[in-house]
Amino acid sequence: MTEMVYGALPAASGDPVLPRWWRTVDRWTLSCVLALFGIGLLLGLAASPPLAERNGFAPFYYVQRQAFFGAVAIAVMVVMSMMSPTLIRRLGVLGFLVAFVALLGLPFFGTDFGKGAVRWYSLGFGSFQPSEFLKPGFIIVAAWFMAASQQLGGPPGKSYSFALALVIVTLLALQPDFGQAALVLFGWGVVYFVAGAPLFLLLTIAGLAVLGGTVAYSNSEHFARRIDGFLSPELDPRTQLGYATNAIREGGFFGVGVGEGQVKWSLPDAHTDFIIAVAAEEYGLVCVATIIVLYVAIVLRALIRLMRERDPFIRLAGSGLAAMIGVQAMINMGVAVRLLPAKGMTLPFVSYGGSSVIASGIAVGMLLALTRNRPQGEIGDILLRRGR
Repeated sequence: MTEMVYGALPAASGDPVLPRWWRTVDRWTLSCVLALFGIGLLLGLAASPPLAERNGFAPFYYVQRQAFFGAVAIAVMVVMSMMSPTLIRRLGVLGFLVAFVALLGLPFFGTDFGKGAVRWYSLGFGSFQPSEFLKPGFIIVAAWFMAASQQLGGPPGKSYSFALALVIVTLLALQPDFGQAALVLFGWGVVYFVAGAPLFLLLTIAGLAVLGGTVAYSNSEHFARRIDGFLSPELDPRTQLGYATNAIREGGFFGVGVGEGQVKWSLPDAHTDFIIAVAAEEYGLVCVATIIVLYVAIVLRALIRLMRERDPFIRLAGSGLAAMIGVQAMINMGVAVRLLPAKGMTLPFVSYGGSSVIASGIAVGMLLALTRNRPQGEIGDILLRRGR
């Protein structure tokens, strides 16, 4: 407990792998992730039986699958957190290339599962969503490009990464998946900002994003329908947002009681996109606030530890990964309370879904690897020495 509060000492290079990992990894972040996964299983016990009943499965069929996906995700997260930043960069680039090729193949081999957006590959026993795995890989690639551009004679990494971001955003918008497209563009913006981008340029890019949204509204019925529903002054109680809003209102501070919620019988995506509505109805504001605090802790712990890093790649990649995890959680919960238009985005580690949970495990595993304690001088000391 003392080490968790005051920080662990850098480990000697000759220590065994597991003891060195345990002393250097951020155990607070690790604990928060495990808590989120536990809450996800608890909410799955409430939210998934209605869906299992409609599909003719055993009551806890989806909970069992989520437990399996979660076990895989946690194992991947722990293994990746033991890796060096160099290995994380190499695997991140390789993973990005695989996910990018899979994204290119979606129009030809993908399926929409009746939801109107071709985002998945059907594998028979399950599905695979390339965009979930593309996000952490893209952050690694963008950070690598931008870190290389800071070296003398380095490539124009900022321009390369921006061009790549535009290609990815275009491919995602064509599915259509505007939520993931916006998240990818935001993640790139965070990495660019940390790399020292001028504020005027970031505002210009934000303006272009708004322009792109306007064009999408004019040309995409799917996008326009969601924006119109969000902006409408009257909320249809028979829509997903209507059911979710009513569930949150009914839950109050402590909830209506375990198993007593009704929204799970009405919402087709209660176990995925609107899992926070189930939490609010059955466990109340206390549960929702706990989930929010856990995500805030993950993001803040990562950013605080990254402030001590002197390696540009580690600072850029870690900041992008932390921001992307936090913003995805914020978007999911913002949709449920009607602060944002519906986007079809999962809540990391809490919502049901193999691709989402495993990709979140990869992202946090990378983040844990990048934020481990290492023998190095404080970045402030480095700057002071340069100023002498």
